[in-house]
Amino acid sequence: MSARRRVAITGIGCITPIGTGVAGLWQGLRAERTAVAHATHFDPSIFRSQCAAEVRDFDATQYIDERRVKRLDRFSQFAVASAHLALADGGLDVASVDRERMGAMMGTALGGVGYAEAQAARFLQGGLRAVDATLALAVFGGSASCNIAIEFGVSGPNSTNAMSCASGTMAIGEGFRQIRDGYADVMLAGGSEAPLATLCFGAFALIRAMSTRNDDPGSASRPFDKDRDGFVMGEGAAVLLLEAWEHATARGARIYAELCGYGTTNDAHHMTAPLPDGAQATRCMRQALRDADVAPGEVQYINAHGSSTPLNDPTESLAIRTVFGAHTDGIPVSSTKGYYGHALGASGAIETAISALAAHHGWLPPTVGLREPAPDCALDHIARTGRTQRPDVVLTNSFGFGGINAALVLRRA
Repeated sequence: MSARRRVAITGIGCITPIGTGVAGLWQGLRAERTAVAHATHFDPSIFRSQCAAEVRDFDATQYIDERRVKRLDRFSQFAVASAHLALADGGLDVASVDRERMGAMMGTALGGVGYAEAQAARFLQGGLRAVDATLALAVFGGSASCNIAIEFGVSGPNSTNAMSCASGTMAIGEGFRQIRDGYADVMLAGGSEAPLATLCFGAFALIRAMSTRNDDPGSASRPFDKDRDGFVMGEGAAVLLLEAWEHATARGARIYAELCGYGTTNDAHHMTAPLPDGAQATRCMRQALRDADVAPGEVQYINAHGSSTPLNDPTESLAIRTVFGAHTDGIPVSSTKGYYGHALGASGAIETAISALAAHHGWLPPTVGLREPAPDCALDHIARTGRTQRPDVVLTNSFGFGGINAALVLRRA
């Protein structure tokens, strides 16, 4: 096999509750305010949890032909729109690329299940004739990457994984490997999620995974806080334009960061609870660092998974301490889910985009909901207010249901 190639992040496209596009996302981060509020996509009053982070005023026809929009579920609309934004941000004309050497890798926890829920209601009311004829094509998870490929006519590697809350991170990691190992020159990689529908939301309410701080939505998502009581469901998408380093530099592309390491493991322990000793989360981070040829002492910022759940946050904190040892207290850590909730399979992609922007701009976003760190989450937390610092190396974590762990390492370009 040929030598491993370097991989550049040259474009960022995103649809999030705090902003659309790379400029909107960055402005939303700098505002240091949460987008969490009472859910409006449906009536949440029947549930213990009633808060959500919603993407408001999204118009898919700004990015996609209106006839195609009608055939796409909201999560696929998010995916294709984010891909358009990533290409525009990266200044890449797809016509100039060998499209057999360009592909799409996406992640989603639930795919089009929200759309399927709406169509099931139509079926019960009006029979099969009332159901959208494109239902079968709209709801399967693979429609995210397949519709990106169709939109841009790219026929390289294509896959959508459904590995819960690690999906977006894994999609970027797999896209990175396709380029690094010589199977592609350009990849569109990320995650998309649109889970804010009654049954989807209710399923997570049933397992008591979400915050019940309904009287104060703005403080409902508070990763690493002693009073955290669960995550807040969000929606959105992020797609990164990844290129072989020589491909990017040959066309004079702006490079946000170098993607240089990826690790993934599985707890093999429980569907919702992480392995208490964090052993596999630890191994995952170490894999990513080893893949990037980075020593623990070189990492200067960690964008944590930090879901705001009672079990995840202390386990991740323990794993970070195990990996970084004596270096731990000198590494700033934040969870940006306090801004936009937990967009499940899209979260890791949004957070990789944020990690690249933090390195590029020299500013580390805070955990906006963090008031008083829990004793079992003792780290160098960036709480409430961001920190001016330009990290040379960033680690970002994603840990999901089923015990899925994924981590990426980025270097400042």
